[in-house]
Amino acid sequence: MAPDIPGATGSRPAAAPLDETGAEDLLRGICFKTGPPRTVGVELEWLIHDREHPDLPVGQERLDSAVEAVRALPLSAALTFEPGGQLELSSQPAGSLMECVETTAADLAAVRASLGAAGLAPVGLGVDPWQPPRRRLREPRYEAMEAALDRSGPAGRAMMCTSASVQVCLDAGEEEPGPLGYGRRWQLAHLLGAVLVAAFANSPFQQGRRTGWRSTRQALWAELDPGRALAPDGGHAPREAWAAHVLDAAVMCIRCEAGPWEVPEGLTFREWIRTGAPRPPVRADLDYHLTTLFPPIRPRGHLELRMIDAQNGPDGWLVPLAVATALFDDPEAAETVYRAVKPLAETAGTAAPPRNPLWTAAARDGLADPELRAAATGCFSAALPALERMGASQAVRDCVADFTDRYVARGRCPADDLTDPGGLTDPRLLTGTGASADPPDGPARTAPGSVAGPPHSDLPPHSGKAASA
Repeated sequence: MAPDIPGATGSRPAAAPLDETGAEDLLRGICFKTGPPRTVGVELEWLIHDREHPDLPVGQERLDSAVEAVRALPLSAALTFEPGGQLELSSQPAGSLMECVETTAADLAAVRASLGAAGLAPVGLGVDPWQPPRRRLREPRYEAMEAALDRSGPAGRAMMCTSASVQVCLDAGEEEPGPLGYGRRWQLAHLLGAVLVAAFANSPFQQGRRTGWRSTRQALWAELDPGRALAPDGGHAPREAWAAHVLDAAVMCIRCEAGPWEVPEGLTFREWIRTGAPRPPVRADLDYHLTTLFPPIRPRGHLELRMIDAQNGPDGWLVPLAVATALFDDPEAAETVYRAVKPLAETAGTAAPPRNPLWTAAARDGLADPELRAAATGCFSAALPALERMGASQAVRDCVADFTDRYVARGRCPADDLTDPGGLTDPRLLTGTGASADPPDGPARTAPGSVAGPPHSDLPPHSGKAASA
């Protein structure tokens, strides 16, 4: 969430005020930069826990000391910490999947070693299964964010302070129509995104109890202010739909150089431009406003796929990165997958993700949903040969094949490995350093460095709402 734009800490560069036409032109120009897909990136968020007693909170001084040590590392990726103390590694744009994998793996190994020296470990779960939301960062933007999100209920604090994800960043696509065209990729992302939610759902617990969702993290996002968390209108062309969505979204806060940031209620960016109060907005304000919108797919010149839960083990993050890259960037796979997920549009209906029936089923049921299981089977089957065509290493392809065998082929997701929060206190299950157990259908192949979880346990009937909402 840490913005990477001018004036992010409150200072405002001298600039001419924006007018409405200029803002629309900027949004259409900067959010879908087209060209042949060439680059890929990944953002990995991790919960930080005590390595031996992961259910116990980490003290502030201990966390601060560990953060200082990690910040001193010579990393390729950008390093930030989220409001609840989650660690985020944001890779540089890479020229290939393997370049992204190799540089990120090296960075992550260094981070793990540094945290390990402090008796801590990065934990890959979509939502902290034990701790309540506790904001550790005391900065004006997080004070303002908390105040704004509190207006729509407690899900905002839980999202800020207890959630973690794997975010895959891919080029927007080509200007021309076709399997790599940006319009097709935009449409594909909003259908395939539900399949990715279901396949990688990994957050069935919150504050010590089962929530009734395979992906509690996704349920939390759906509970946020819809103007901030929903996808834009799917009935219009992507550039026009996104520009209108951004300008008609409420401003989270108005930055200032001293004192708390103002948190207006119900003021859209369009209205802010028109009124010019309390001060006229400038380009940096629009850039910052974009970082306060949390749709499942966010266009920022490239496409951010934001719907995937953080994954267990040292290799878990590889699988969503590899699968998403293969399905979007290999033309043959992109065409195959588009045909596989297009029927899901009927289930999705007219409501925007993630508040439509398709995305709700994905978060609640994972691949226990027959329609999503069938779609995931087709998608993962297309990913494996695509990865070979793209030059992915045998180790990466083995990781994807192992995940496919263990979960997709059995209609399961990582959340189905998690029995109860008490069972997660074995540090080996969270850090991927030891014991494994086979799923109920028999042994699955195990990739080097990966760990199977405890036996499957069916979810109880769902309540229809996330536990914190």
